[in-house]
Amino acid sequence: MPKGGRAPREGRESGGAGASGSAERTRGRSPTRFVSPQRLYAALDLGTNNCRLLVARPESRGFRVVDAFSRIVRLGEGLGHNNRLGDAAMDRAIEALASCRDKMQDRGVARARLIATEACRAAENGPLFIERVREETGLALEIASRETEARLAVAGCASLVDPDANGVVLFDIGGGSSEIVWLDLRNRCGARGFALTRFIRSWISLPVGVVNLAERHGGRHVSPDAFEAMVDDARQHLEAFSLGRELTEAICGGKVHMLGTSGTVTTLAGVHFGLKRYDRRRVDGAWMETADVAAMIERLRAMPYEERVGNPCIGADRADLVLAGCAILEAIRRRWPCQRLRVADRGLREGILMELMAADQVWRRDGPARQSRRGRKNG
Repeated sequence: MPKGGRAPREGRESGGAGASGSAERTRGRSPTRFVSPQRLYAALDLGTNNCRLLVARPESRGFRVVDAFSRIVRLGEGLGHNNRLGDAAMDRAIEALASCRDKMQDRGVARARLIATEACRAAENGPLFIERVREETGLALEIASRETEARLAVAGCASLVDPDANGVVLFDIGGGSSEIVWLDLRNRCGARGFALTRFIRSWISLPVGVVNLAERHGGRHVSPDAFEAMVDDARQHLEAFSLGRELTEAICGGKVHMLGTSGTVTTLAGVHFGLKRYDRRRVDGAWMETADVAAMIERLRAMPYEERVGNPCIGADRADLVLAGCAILEAIRRRWPCQRLRVADRGLREGILMELMAADQVWRRDGPARQSRRGRKNG
């Protein structure tokens, strides 16, 4: 278990969703309070596998990440067997959350949203754990609904949508659940960035993620039959997706691509590029053709566990989970085959930051800089 608070997939130079993305101007709202461009925002995501934090400040048409934290905590370890969070897992999570609290305090964060996802939603003792977190760290975690989780994933990745696309199949493969969203963009009329959250046509949250799927079928030594069993496990849940036939027809019509946000797809991209060390700048926003995705899945399936551990884009923390993620991705690809996949090393936390900043109207045209200039002129 890594003890440091380093986040190898984020850094101070990282721009998050906003550095290359955009935020639509908020229309029809009453004026809000002055928002300092130096005001800091934070987004925390406590998932089934990871505890992750981003701290950012608004910039023109987006934001700049100034600090980040990521640690594997495996909060959902064993959850599928007894429907409860284990003591050791909760201790690991609270230790990581305390580090996040310290970072936010040291940075002087002004606004934050702190969410917990599938592990806390599913566990019988999830609410008790949330209360323990409040008592021991002072952090007030919110157990997010599956719908909220899907919407935030879209908000965080929207800037990576192809501007010419008629639709997007966005998926977020998590530790305990996987969200799939259809963005129907055939009538978007030029909308882009954060505004694309308005074009969610349908979504589903599958009760399968890399942790619980690997616990059910095995993650270290995965035979071809075991891999197909994992694919079939995920596929069965896809049948509940509303408008599935309509999505298939839209894909057949062309100009629909996949957009994946998860450790699974970033790992595939890292292996595909042959990176000696994971580099977010090479991976985030990268395009992969369907043949490349299939080749990388087969390559990972053929890797012995020890080789996966030694791969710099996988490592010991993900070596027993990555094939479960590949199986979920394969189930999605077989159900809705798209020719292109765009890789996102961003997602829910970036979506939280976008929503917080949009609520404060930090990107409005009459923003802080113009207010300051007007004040000097009239003074």
